[in-house]
Amino acid sequence: MSTPTLDELRLVVQPPEKMQRRSGEHWAGRLYMRWISLRVTRLLVNSPISANGYTYLMIVAGMAAGAALLIPGLVGAILGALLIQVYLLLDCVDGELARWRKQTSIIGVYLDRIGAYGVEAAFLVGLGFRADHLHSGPWTVLGFTAAVGVLIVKSETDLVDVARARSGLVAVAESASVPRSATVAKARLLASAFKVHRLIVVIETSLLVLLAGLLDTATGGGASGLFYTRLAVAILAGIALAMVFLHFVSIVMSSRLKG
Repeated sequence: MSTPTLDELRLVVQPPEKMQRRSGEHWAGRLYMRWISLRVTRLLVNSPISANGYTYLMIVAGMAAGAALLIPGLVGAILGALLIQVYLLLDCVDGELARWRKQTSIIGVYLDRIGAYGVEAAFLVGLGFRADHLHSGPWTVLGFTAAVGVLIVKSETDLVDVARARSGLVAVAESASVPRSATVAKARLLASAFKVHRLIVVIETSLLVLLAGLLDTATGGGASGLFYTRLAVAILAGIALAMVFLHFVSIVMSSRLKG
């Protein structure tokens, strides 16, 4: 099979209607990863591995990132952040290959979502163990708390479509996410301006953990050697718990559950 040009490939695998959706693309994808992924996808268009095969590799890379945090010192933080970048790259590549090869499927969507759930949780659990010097303790509990919070937030989003499907309704439109209450809408706009909630997305989390690792290395990290890493765990757990409630309110107060 011939290899397409970058322009030919981009037209099919990175269509404007996908790239320009409000919730369709992570900032890292728009900033640099889609530029990289397009070139990697071009190299892999004739690969014998299916698009779903690359999704499995994506999951492995993401899970490995959580395990990498168990490596003490700055090495673990750096490796964790790098593996999350590989995870993001493969997350772009698998979809691009599926669109080019016309291999898009329900199982592909499912694998992508279940992989994201698992990777987000595994990274936070790994961070909790890292903050406790690989022993069970209060920081491990906070890591698990953050992981459970993130899973609940993601479930709150997906359960909107479940509720609509069981009621015989089509998937929710993006415009329906705007809260009906003016007060809630203003609060949501304020939260979006600061984007603190983004810290519990695994790409941002990995960068925060890397920053914490650098600060711990530069300052000695206090008596434990991990002051900033532990601070990161506490911050992420607090954000995750707050988002469980706030995201729920945002959904209930919007038109997403209306016919």
